[in-house]
Amino acid sequence: MATPTDLTTDLGALRERAEEHLRALAGDGARLREDQWTAIHALVAERRRALVVQRTGWGKSAVYFVATALRRAEGAGPTVIVSPLLALMRNQIAAAERAGIHARTINSSNTTAWEETYAEVAQGRVDVLLVSPERLNNPEFRDRVLPELAAGAGLVVIDEAHCVSDWGHDFRPDYRRIRSLLHDLPDGVPVLATTATANERVTHDVAEQLQAGDDRADTLVLRGTLERESLRLSVVELPDATSRLGWLAEHLPEIPGSGIVYTLTVSAAQETARFLNEQGVEVLAYTGQTDPDERRAAEDALLDNRVKALVATSALGMGFDKPDLGFVAHLGAPQSPISYYQQVGRAGRGVERAEVILLPGREDVQIWEYFAGLSFPPEETVRRTLDVLAEAEGPLSPAHLETRVDLRRTRLEQMLKVLDVDGAVRRVRGGWIATGRPWTYDSARYAQVAAAREREQRAMLDYIATDTCRMEFLRRQLDDPEAVACGRCDVCTGRYWPTEVDAGRREAATDHLDRPGTPIAPRRQWPTGMDTLGVRLSGKIPPELRADEGRALGRLTDIGWGSELRRVLAEDAPDAPVDERVLQGVVRVLASWNWEERPVGVVAMPSLTRSTLVADLASRLSSLGRLTPLGSLSYRTGRGPGTRRHNSAMRLEQVYSELVADPELQERVAESQRTRPGPLLLVDDMVDSGWSLTVGAALLRKAGAPRVLPLTLATTGG
Repeated sequence: MATPTDLTTDLGALRERAEEHLRALAGDGARLREDQWTAIHALVAERRRALVVQRTGWGKSAVYFVATALRRAEGAGPTVIVSPLLALMRNQIAAAERAGIHARTINSSNTTAWEETYAEVAQGRVDVLLVSPERLNNPEFRDRVLPELAAGAGLVVIDEAHCVSDWGHDFRPDYRRIRSLLHDLPDGVPVLATTATANERVTHDVAEQLQAGDDRADTLVLRGTLERESLRLSVVELPDATSRLGWLAEHLPEIPGSGIVYTLTVSAAQETARFLNEQGVEVLAYTGQTDPDERRAAEDALLDNRVKALVATSALGMGFDKPDLGFVAHLGAPQSPISYYQQVGRAGRGVERAEVILLPGREDVQIWEYFAGLSFPPEETVRRTLDVLAEAEGPLSPAHLETRVDLRRTRLEQMLKVLDVDGAVRRVRGGWIATGRPWTYDSARYAQVAAAREREQRAMLDYIATDTCRMEFLRRQLDDPEAVACGRCDVCTGRYWPTEVDAGRREAATDHLDRPGTPIAPRRQWPTGMDTLGVRLSGKIPPELRADEGRALGRLTDIGWGSELRRVLAEDAPDAPVDERVLQGVVRVLASWNWEERPVGVVAMPSLTRSTLVADLASRLSSLGRLTPLGSLSYRTGRGPGTRRHNSAMRLEQVYSELVADPELQERVAESQRTRPGPLLLVDDMVDSGWSLTVGAALLRKAGAPRVLPLTLATTGG
């Protein structure tokens, strides 16, 4: 670390040193923008808290790296950067090292290096420490490391700060922990928050949270124009999924450079990537389900222009830094214009022209509605969680809470993080505890946030249909006061992408999307804590009771069969015999199923809502496949499991207490195995948690079936 110096009283010398550090970071021709200098001056000379809202590529990271170099020269402690994505961390570390700034990171992928990193920080050998927001609520990090780190920090940076606000398009509960961090910082520690996507409401909310106390000076807000002169915005409306896939295969090779194709779901990303590769367009899929090493390899492949595109979900978003990205296409519209602007902002940072193309789908609104169901739970559920924790003798893990609170794991954990920041619960070793502190359910705010989300969705539909400048529309959604017509988008120029799709490409897309079949992975482990629900199941499911890997015709989120399946299985769809197209799709699933032994019989799952559909499907498969029809499993009371529970443990308890193989079915299974031994198909309309098929398979295995092969029309996975 350099010898401490004080430049804060000589602004000319301070700016000169700031310019030197910028050139080391960005090259000999780099010069500070006025707002960059204003932010640096506020942080270094005035020790203020500042919020910088500037477009992607403006140079926000330069502000905190230059400020870091200047603060370290004064003898200040390291800069702590809270940063959301590993991709962003890697890019930031590389940029810092080029400028002579030693940076280290603490995240879930480098746990073995944490102790070494802590030691380096203590020895003063780290200039920048990047921390993922999830670390802020790790008990050991929060209690052991964070207080000392915060007390000794020379600068605190909150990157992608719109995540702090629940009004933001990408609100993350882990980011709310930052409020406590900021409140506890010693006086004189400057704070910088940065984002490229915040409207006035989010900006105001984040600025208030940065202030963290009435006795502090107001947050300095530096908000610039969001104009991106390189972007050419277009919308291409096509009638169906086959047209959209065919269009991509035809036109992506025409666009200079490499880019990103965004999809709304994991299954759509995987399906699209497979098709484009079949058509000779070299791409890689990139989703939240992709292995971390594969994700990094995919990022590197795009950075090196070794692939035409990554076909990605929003998992590839904030922080991916490729200045020469030539295009961003969306197969399906995001549910917020602000989120859309954030994603398209990845393109065109270092090139004169980048294409931004939106191919909306009719199913987009249905997908938005699904994600809307992941909002903050109702008050009754939250109170139930607090009561359960208060009555527990010690910490409860999310797995144990699932046996008492009817929420899926992801939504349960999100709720707990919000309650943690609100002070109602606390994460400790072994799980979660209640603090006993009073807590109020802010129903008005949650309702307002939900209403804001609905307005954003309507605005996204308006963007698609607008007959005015698209860039101006997006900038107005972000409350950009300088928004004017761009003169470059398809509306401004009158130059639209063609909507005709080559017949061969369209036929290939039709063939691809018409391929049926997606695996159903068997359950191998009973949920933890089932004895709490009166069910004596624990540990691994015995192999002699386990189902084999099954098959579904498709996922509800598929861009091919998904549309057909959403129609057939909609809540208001009539319970009717299976239609011929769907039946033939299932037959093709069976024909392509690479099983070890062909099934010999068919058993139907009971259904209170689609009994005709499931019974007809089982009967017709028996006839077409010359399989023995063995009838159906049944419900013990005849009423069924009741209203579907959301989480795994409670759903299993429902199914386990109701689903039975009556004596007649058991005898038919045993007799069929004596005369024609072999596996059985277990047929249902849809698989969600998988517990109905798991319990059904166990019942049939007990009755004598050597193997059970689940077969459904749809799976909700992906």
